[in-house]
Parts: sequence; structure tokens; C-alpha cells
Amino acid sequence: MSPDGHSWQNDAVIAPAFLYGTAWKEDRTPALVELALRMGFRGIDTANQRKHYFEAGVGEGLAAAYRAGIVTRADVFLQTKYTYQPGQDHRLPYDPDADLATQVVQSLASSLEHLDTDHVDSYVLHGPASGHDWTEYDAEVWGAMTRERAAGRTRVLGVSNVSLRQLQQMVAAGAELPAFVQNRCFAARGWDRGVRAFCTQHRIVYQGFSLLTANRDVLRHPLVSDIAARREATPAQVVFRFAIAVGMLPITGTSSAEHMAQDLAAPSLALSDDEARAIESLTG
Repeated sequence: MSPDGHSWQNDAVIAPAFLYGTAWKEDRTPALVELALRMGFRGIDTANQRKHYFEAGVGEGLAAAYRAGIVTRADVFLQTKYTYQPGQDHRLPYDPDADLATQVVQSLASSLEHLDTDHVDSYVLHGPASGHDWTEYDAEVWGAMTRERAAGRTRVLGVSNVSLRQLQQMVAAGAELPAFVQNRCFAARGWDRGVRAFCTQHRIVYQGFSLLTANRDVLRHPLVSDIAARREATPAQVVFRFAIAVGMLPITGTSSAEHMAQDLAAPSLALSDDEARAIESLTG
């Protein structure tokens, strides 16, 4: 489960080296998803959380790309999420009075309808119920998610916005560990080093998001600027290439076709081990 520059793989699923994130795009979502696929992205990250995502719009963008012959469903890695009610607004994808296990089923059924598919490649718990512990609520949701996988409606499972403590509590509880962990990644917090080390130990693919927006000081740092200048690359490309070098599957949400092309070229950028270590030592 290591990067070859083009894909990530575990026993159940192959993911591309880059994911296109669809949060906060609202009415632009269909056009941007189609554009991302046209530019070469083959992994789409979304969530059934209308507060921050327009998942039905993702489906519209996919449908347009299918009609245009850009991709087929089999070409695309699709990832969506179940979000607890406190993370939603009034536009819920499930019955708020239903038990959590039923909400998981209803949320995924809604996602499959939005995305016009009979399965997603990855179904992610959009953050544990508590900011501190892995709770009985998470155990109930996780059990329902594993049953959805057994039914063929997702290939693998993931958890986002999760701490090292919570992952360790999953181990202590005897819970099955996720195939993916997706976290916001801050240089100022050591690039989430503890969680990444746990993922490496347990053969989990770490997905990093907000790699640019959470690390603006790193993008301006002379070290990164110098590497970018010597490679005739952008600082963003250097950060994404660094992320891949240290074991992350990066997520980008750019709305720019130019930046999409640059991001997709980042895995091919030359970066030495010493340069990767130097960037990892930056704290913002």
C-alpha cells in the first residue's frame, strides 16, 4: 500500500494518486466535477452533507462526463461519507428519528441515488461523534457501515477527522480498522505525524486534505520556493509531491483548470529524500 506515483492499492480497491475534493462548490459542482475528470482526475471525494457538499451535483457532473465519453463508471474511484446529524443542516439524507444504523443505510442509499451507481468505492465516517473518544455511537455506525460493505454497496470503509487516540481505541475495542483515514493536515502540527505513523503500521492509506490552505506559510517558505524554482514547478506542486513522498494520498479542491493540470503533474516531480525530510521538518 505504497505510492507508485500513479495509484494507491490495498487488498480491496485501487485509488488514483490524487483525489478531487468537491466541498463548498455549490452550483459550480457539476461543471467542476466534469472539468476535473476531463483534466485527468480519476478519484472524486464527496459527502452526503448538504451543508458543505452538493452530492447530487457531483452525480450530475459524473453523468455529463459519462455522456461525453470522458470516463466510464469503472474508471472512477468514488468516495462519499456518512455525517452525523450535528454536522448537517436541515437538509438531512436520513430520518433524524431513526436509529444510527438505519441512518447509515438511508444515507448511503441516498448517495447511490445521487451518484447513479450501485456502489461506491469508499464509504467514510465523516468524523467520530466525539472529539475525544471512539464512542458507542461510532461503534454502532461502524457496524452498520461494515454491513453495507458486506452487501456490496461499498468496497472499503474509511474514517475522517479522526485522532490517534480514537484509532488506538478502535484497536483496543477490537474494531476493524479502516482502509482509509482522511484528515486535515497541518505542518504546524507535524503534518499529523502520529496518525500517519499509525496508518503506516496498520496498512491504512492516509488521505490528506487542506494541504495548501492549512499551510500557507509553508508555500511561502524559502525552502519550498527554492525547490520549486530548481524544478521549474510551483510551490503547490512541491507540497503535493512531498505529501506523496511521505505516504499521503492528497486531495485538492481547486476550481482552476490550470491548477488541476499542475496538481496532476505533481506525482512526476523529482524530490529527493533529503528535500522531503526538510519539508517535513517545517512547522509552518
